[in-house]
Amino acid sequence: MNGASERPLRIIHSAAPVRICDNGGWSDTWFARTGRVFHIAVTPLTEVEVRVFPRASREHRFDIFAENYGERLALSEPRGNYGKHPLLEAALDYIPVPEEYALEVTIYSRAPAGCSTGTSASVSVALLGALARLSGKEWTPHDAAMAAHSVETQLLGLQSGIQDQLGAAYGWINLIDMYAYPHAHVHQLSLPDEVAWELEARLSLIYLGQSHNSSDVHRMVIRQLEAEGEMAPRLAPLRDCALEAAAALQRGDFAALGRSFVRNTEAQKALHPDLAGPFHRRVIEIAAEFQADGWKINGAGGAGGSVAILGPAQRSRQREMIRAILNSNKAFQSIPVDLAPRGLRIWETE
Repeated sequence: MNGASERPLRIIHSAAPVRICDNGGWSDTWFARTGRVFHIAVTPLTEVEVRVFPRASREHRFDIFAENYGERLALSEPRGNYGKHPLLEAALDYIPVPEEYALEVTIYSRAPAGCSTGTSASVSVALLGALARLSGKEWTPHDAAMAAHSVETQLLGLQSGIQDQLGAAYGWINLIDMYAYPHAHVHQLSLPDEVAWELEARLSLIYLGQSHNSSDVHRMVIRQLEAEGEMAPRLAPLRDCALEAAAALQRGDFAALGRSFVRNTEAQKALHPDLAGPFHRRVIEIAAEFQADGWKINGAGGAGGSVAILGPAQRSRQREMIRAILNSNKAFQSIPVDLAPRGLRIWETE
């Protein structure tokens, strides 16, 4: 990057959470047409810093530092020609940067890459939010989520549901009612503090140590569900589990909440058995041995990724459970999570 001592004109920061426990996932897609998703937005956050310089003072229009990968990219205007980090480059196409500016952009995620917690959507929401601030746009959380979804589906031509982007933009705990893809109402749950604190204390996130990668299986499931249409019987239990989870949590009924996670995981397996890999199954076996209330394979499932666990009420038992899981496979990691009461946040520093 150019001249570390050069003073930027502006410094814009943004951050967005990731999501876990996404009951109803797979029903928030174009082939489902209508769906419901319950999910919980949590830390660790994705962080973006945009340093703004005069265009004339810089060799490159955009210098991007993907900190997690240790990679730096020097770009001109992408204009639909995307390289190694297409999500980042497409965001610069979606919100044109004023001609008089050049940018240094640093992107960092505290969640491991491929954790199946909607990290790419969190990156997209945070980066687009910072670029919108630079361009003088006043966005609602829904605006930010739909912009991120458009980048993935329209500019990049990717398969994408809507719940990851909505979770990153809104934060907190949501019941999403997708009435006509991609249009949805987002209902944020109102909980007593003690219920929220108990939920936060019981949640654990176990990363399996390898990136989520199951594109072939996903394509097979999508083809099948597309052929079955909106009334595909295998999607119905997923939608129902979203409602069950929201109702249980609002009652403060953690046993019922855990059962909804387990039922949703079984409904995922019914889409294709490979959506629950051997590492997922091992984590679930240990969680069951310790009488955890429930578990949810995060995201669409498949090889790698992560499992969220709603642990037993006794805290020492929960810690013992996590130790047993980590001791069962040296690749497994416990990722600390807290509830994220806010979604996208944007601010500037001098």
